[in-house]
Amino acid sequence: MEVGIAMAVTVRIAEETHQILREVSQSRGVPITELLTEAAEQLRRQEFWRQFNEAYARLRADPEAWAEELEERRLWDTTLMDGLEDDPPWED
Repeated sequence: MEVGIAMAVTVRIAEETHQILREVSQSRGVPITELLTEAAEQLRRQEFWRQFNEAYARLRADPEAWAEELEERRLWDTTLMDGLEDDPPWED
């Protein structure tokens, strides 16, 4: 994972957390800063999907909005029948 320009920032963490980071750092052979960058990215992605799932749950909980969603999906499903399945597969 490529890291941009580093700036010195102090972050207080529990000693147990620091020990975990040291152990993983030694196991992987990478600096703790790289682990923290990876952990932050995973947390960002986890938060994205948490918000996505909450929005999807709200959509499903609204009968009118959900019916509109299903109708739109039905309309889009017809785009798959464009005749391409009859063409020979692409050759490299």
